[in-house]
Amino acid sequence: MKAVVQDRYGPPEVLAIREVPRPEPRAGEVLIRVRAVEVTKADVELRRFRFAVKWFWLPLRLAVGVRRPRRRALGVYFSGVIEALGAGVSGFEPGDEVFGCTRLRASACAEYVALPARFTIVAKPDNMTFEEAAAVPLGGLNALHFLRLAKVQPGERVLVNGAGGAIGAYAVQIAKAMGAEVTAVDIGRKEAGVRCFGADHFIDYTQQDFSRAGQAYDVVFDMVPDSSYSGCMLALTPDGRYLCGNPRLSDMVRCALTNRFSRRRAHFAFAAETREELAALKALIERGEIGSIVDSVYPLAEVAAAHRRVEAEQRVGAIVISIGAP
Repeated sequence: MKAVVQDRYGPPEVLAIREVPRPEPRAGEVLIRVRAVEVTKADVELRRFRFAVKWFWLPLRLAVGVRRPRRRALGVYFSGVIEALGAGVSGFEPGDEVFGCTRLRASACAEYVALPARFTIVAKPDNMTFEEAAAVPLGGLNALHFLRLAKVQPGERVLVNGAGGAIGAYAVQIAKAMGAEVTAVDIGRKEAGVRCFGADHFIDYTQQDFSRAGQAYDVVFDMVPDSSYSGCMLALTPDGRYLCGNPRLSDMVRCALTNRFSRRRAHFAFAAETREELAALKALIERGEIGSIVDSVYPLAEVAAAHRRVEAEQRVGAIVISIGAP
């Protein structure tokens, strides 16, 4: 089978498409014929080993490979078709159309991937293509996780900082589905796209600092790694909730202090990306309350170009690799 692999850290050119042995499902696993996979910012960061959030650099380097990648294949969020079942698997049948994530195994940027059936894999929404479905799990699971932590109520004011990114764009949609009034913050060129997601208001951060605009929000969902913690606090109501999607160590400490000494709540817990959460997203999609957000689709042969598109930070929505029909 064809798979995207890398033998060293570096620019997009380190990615190569090679013939590798097709995996076989072991007991408790499913073999999936991959139809589409999202290229994420995490894929790009792992490929070059440079991260916006620095504190986990050393433990992650030890985990994934000090001198070169220990696991050479990227790709976590995918859609595809169940090809075969390992011994003891129930709940799936060959031919089932599914979407989900490979967790730390990665390896989905390939024609086939074998995964434990207990992983976050559910039936693909009937009203989505494979490319659209592959664009859901990263942004949708993380946005749903944080907005559930905030317990968003109908009529509340929610601000999403970084609304044009993969997670922020779903946060806008899910907050609207929860009944909130949503303000999106991003660069001006993304305004039209972000408003299509349902944002009620838009702030161009190059023209205005939302923390000094005089508006107080019940929830601030912050996906920008270098944003100001104190600025986000200024934008909250006295009982507001702050959601920190890309926490620095200092932010973690300040979140704990906020929770200890004020009425405000601050959350930075990373998403577990559970099957229940993905099933909840599927239900929202099939009811028409949220939709997929795809910026561009590339063929497998153009994986390097897809990585460059993600690195350019000009996209609105997901970059997806289409691996094609069987």
